[in-house]
Amino acid sequence: MFSRRAAPDQVAPAATGPLARAGGRVLQTAVAAVARLRPADKPLHPQGAVHLATLHRRPGATTGAAFLDEGGSDEVLIRLSRAVGLPESAPDINGLALRVPLADGNHADILFATTGRGRWTRFLLAPRTRLTSGFFSTLLPYRTPIGPVWLGAQAIDDATWLLMWAGAGTDWSTFARLDLTTDSAPDPLLSFDPTQSPPPGLEIYDWHRRLRAPAYATARRSRTRAR
Repeated sequence: MFSRRAAPDQVAPAATGPLARAGGRVLQTAVAAVARLRPADKPLHPQGAVHLATLHRRPGATTGAAFLDEGGSDEVLIRLSRAVGLPESAPDINGLALRVPLADGNHADILFATTGRGRWTRFLLAPRTRLTSGFFSTLLPYRTPIGPVWLGAQAIDDATWLLMWAGAGTDWSTFARLDLTTDSAPDPLLSFDPTQSPPPGLEIYDWHRRLRAPAYATARRSRTRAR
């Protein structure tokens, strides 16, 4: 059973408050511009491949976050997509969206994008060609009892992924394996939002929510207009 523990805010104040709100407005404006130029159900990541999968978490980490520290197995949903929707012959920002069921009947969404893997390059988006190539990370951290933590993912083959975590200035540690259990299904209109309900023990910083929530709200409104 997952358990929750309070976590101190250990991200620098420079990333909070007015700066996050200003960044949120910039992202919101960018999403709105894309939606006007290309009316669609999804202004970003317009097409994707949806799979059912099994997430096998192994115990042993000591982050204080139940999702990372406690073992378990969950039936999850994933969606692989490209941000702009370019063909695989052209570089694009690839995305992995993971939906994990929670004990209360709700779900947690985790979004990964192709980035570098190093301690500094994990903060930089990295266009790739093949949908499953390269390293994926959450780009922004979660708050945990040990401080900010990033999640990462990398495909071992077309049906197997490894999930990892890293703290500020630390290397990646594997905590789970993701096994795809079905072939790609027709892409339903799924709406993922990592700011609503994070996995147990991984909390969203207030500045993170202010930065990303307006863009997600704009994307949802654009889907309504497109329909």
